[in-house]
Amino acid sequence: MPNLASAKKRLRQSAKRALRNQIAKTRIKTETKKALAGEGSFGAAQSQIDRACAKGIMHKNAAARKKSRLAKRVAAKA
Repeated sequence: MPNLASAKKRLRQSAKRALRNQIAKTRIKTETKKALAGEGSFGAAQSQIDRACAKGIMHKNAAARKKSRLAKRVAAKA
């Protein structure tokens, strides 16, 4: 455990960020699975990916790669 006040604050901040990032990534995975199963739309999954990218949770190239691969898989299913 940190002793300094600034270190304690950093620990709290990093815990909050980790939780926020985890939630966003989980949403992406859920929407992706729904889109592939036909229960959800590709647009909903794409929106979650774009949102994560805009918030800095995911790099823009990683987001583009995920969307591209998802689009290919959705098109192959159709």
